[in-house]
Amino acid sequence: MSLLPRTAEEFSSAEYWERFFKNRGEKAFEWYGDYNKLCGVLHKYIKVQDKVLVVGCGNSELSEQLYDVGYKHLTNIDISETVVNHMNQQNAERRPGLSFQQMDATQTPYEDGSYQAALDKGTLDAMASEEEGALARKMLTEVGRVLNVGGRYVCVTLAQENVIRLAVEHFVQLGWAVRLHCLQQENGNEEDSFALPVFVLICTKFRQPMPMPILEMCLGEDGAPMRLAQVSELLSVVREHQAYSVLRKKLRTGIDARSNLSLHLCHVKTGLPRYTLTVQDCPPGAKVPRSNQFAIFIVPQGSETAWLYSSSEGRRQLAASANFRRLVIVAMHRNQEYTDMQAVQSELSQMVMELAPPSMPTNQQVPFLSVGGDLGWREEVSRGVTELSGEYCVENVRGEDGKLYRRLVFLSNAVLVQSESRLVPSSTSSSQKKKSRKKTKSAAAPTTTALSVDSGFLCAHHEVMVAGLAMLGVGMPQNKDVPVSVFLVGLGGGGLPQFLRDFVPNVTVEVVELDPVVLKVASEWFGFRPDDHLTVTLGDGLERICALEKEGGHLFDAIMFDVDNKDSTVGMSCPPAAFVETSILQKVYSLLTPRGIFMLNLVSRDSALRKSVLERVSGVFPTILSRKIEGEVNEVLLCSHGKNKNTDASNILPSLNQAAKSLQNALCSNKSPDIDILELLKGLKVE
Repeated sequence: MSLLPRTAEEFSSAEYWERFFKNRGEKAFEWYGDYNKLCGVLHKYIKVQDKVLVVGCGNSELSEQLYDVGYKHLTNIDISETVVNHMNQQNAERRPGLSFQQMDATQTPYEDGSYQAALDKGTLDAMASEEEGALARKMLTEVGRVLNVGGRYVCVTLAQENVIRLAVEHFVQLGWAVRLHCLQQENGNEEDSFALPVFVLICTKFRQPMPMPILEMCLGEDGAPMRLAQVSELLSVVREHQAYSVLRKKLRTGIDARSNLSLHLCHVKTGLPRYTLTVQDCPPGAKVPRSNQFAIFIVPQGSETAWLYSSSEGRRQLAASANFRRLVIVAMHRNQEYTDMQAVQSELSQMVMELAPPSMPTNQQVPFLSVGGDLGWREEVSRGVTELSGEYCVENVRGEDGKLYRRLVFLSNAVLVQSESRLVPSSTSSSQKKKSRKKTKSAAAPTTTALSVDSGFLCAHHEVMVAGLAMLGVGMPQNKDVPVSVFLVGLGGGGLPQFLRDFVPNVTVEVVELDPVVLKVASEWFGFRPDDHLTVTLGDGLERICALEKEGGHLFDAIMFDVDNKDSTVGMSCPPAAFVETSILQKVYSLLTPRGIFMLNLVSRDSALRKSVLERVSGVFPTILSRKIEGEVNEVLLCSHGKNKNTDASNILPSLNQAAKSLQNALCSNKSPDIDILELLKGLKVE
């Protein structure tokens, strides 16, 4: 059974440590490492002739070993009477000059400036949880008092955020210099070992307080110091090393191919995420060439939201396709600058190589993989905040097909693209634009000032929604002059409602959008322009549905839900759960014409949740057709009202071919948009 404290309170309890040392007996407890691990840093900052105060010495052998190599001026204090008596008895004959005293480190009898160094191994960590750090601050104040000018506080710590922040801010306010060494974590399965790396904090006292903070980080005991401007930057680097160490420990013990181990690497200066690393292993038993042990895959900028890179299923597929034992998938972050592929490889090489499988030969070459051989391209054109969705950005990206796209992304769920439109030269007419699926190599950053949004472009799930209008018989000769009314919840960039207005004959569209900022973004950056045939109501979509049903007399040929879920803890990104409650679905049903269709963009990674939604929808709508979006989590449900004999599941699919051709002809008679109705409907299946 582990003797380590189970709670933060135990760390700072004198009674706990008294019991601890009695139960442990004479066996030394090397908190955070022994002399062999720490001697390199300790000898660098503590001179042999220094008078040293060892704070919270415990029964560690560290002081004994320092004494044996020449440190003869060590004063050891600890709050535990048991451990002090034991250490004095143990060293009385062999080390007569080694002193152990029972004492509270927050109140000592020593004179001001009487020590050249104070050594602390784990004591700060033990005290920082007490009284919200008040006890630790008293100890640090006492340490500062007894150290002379030029003296150093040398603290071995796990650097948990509350601990290291407390200590660094304390000494920065005093005008001391602060340096932190991150020691490499050794392999080991000892009962008392930690997954987090061990840090050594060195705080140096000056005669006059420094006007600007001196903050430095060193990797290893001999690493060159990296200067940081603010405490927040130092804490960011600490968090990065801790996350990296935890990941390494998990990888040493082996991981399940279905796991999703990842971490952020942050920019040294800003503390903002710069890279996200995700480790994906092949399943046990997979046939992988011996030479294919490890590879690094760089996701092009602007492609990190693609299903292949953003979902666990996609990453497993990517790893299987690459056929390496372990693949580290690296995504670059928004609002960061990257020079070229060579610079990124150089920046990542030192850290990612430590994530290699334990079985990989040390001399094996590790390839960096990418799509098209470059970093891709992204340009942020706007950023703002909305009360309902938080921070958002509008960005231009180059797709893997070589074309330019504009996206709206809410940064609270940055892997989900809220809206996407294609960009074209302003002078290009819609009839000249044809969709190309061929992938081309990205070129240099383009000029985007002369570009506009292509009103004939639809994202994949919007294409299916438009194709679903074939179930209404839109474009059929007998429906040539029949109006089509559409009710849409969720505006986004406005691409879907504008397409309906511009290309579907005789259509009127009412859009309900909850967030006024989204309407503003759609107008400013996505070319959204309402008119008599396309209106926008600002408000809650559910409230609008309830109001329309209560008023009566409102019937729509198509009701579409394309609204995202703000609650990221639920395994369904679209729609919010309230939109698929039975009571709402029944109201939707009552608002449809006899030929009407309810269309739902469903994005659920939880199979049980998806099944529950389908059960509720099928309880209201007699026929449901579904279409999975290739390479995405999205699927579109097309739910018929059921009062039309042609919407029966037994004959609806065979009858759609002619309807699809009629809808295609109706759309093509007006500006020729890039959409293949017949191909889209081939993927439908009856639920």
